[in-house]
Amino acid sequence: MERQPGEIHDEQVLARTVADVMRTAAVTIAVDETVLVAWELLQRSGSRHLPVVRPDGRCAGLLDRADVAVACAAPAASLSGLRVDELLPGRRPALVHAEQTVRHAADLMTYTETDALPVLDEDGCLAGVLTAADIVAALADHPAQKGPADIRPQAPPTVLPGPPPRRGYRGTAVP
Repeated sequence: MERQPGEIHDEQVLARTVADVMRTAAVTIAVDETVLVAWELLQRSGSRHLPVVRPDGRCAGLLDRADVAVACAAPAASLSGLRVDELLPGRRPALVHAEQTVRHAADLMTYTETDALPVLDEDGCLAGVLTAADIVAALADHPAQKGPADIRPQAPPTVLPGPPPRRGYRGTAVP
């Protein structure tokens, strides 16, 4: 079987440790906080995922922005009593350790059908978050981001094809 040009590079990336590829800065929330606080943290940070931590620093799970948004659709009076730990699934969360390989993390993401995993250090405490976007960035040779997970860089301004607008053109605005 013949190797494709990028195949060797891809194997090297997949053999790297999760610690080399993950984002180390993660906005977290305590298990006993309200869902409203979770939504506020997601909005302010721009993240898609919010790791939930216990008082001892161990990870209880990972909330997705969509799950929190659905919970926030409930009547406002009930939201002040709804806690973050009530949104976590009853099963143990899928976790990966910082020293494990990116291939192992990708396999785990595929098996659990998730696009992000909490990353634990050698003591079992939260060390960061690994997202599918981090793996794709590593495969594309982009340096690992150390900021909060999932924050999208600003896209370059779009230039539309075709001739530039005429000078002095005062067309109508499209709402």
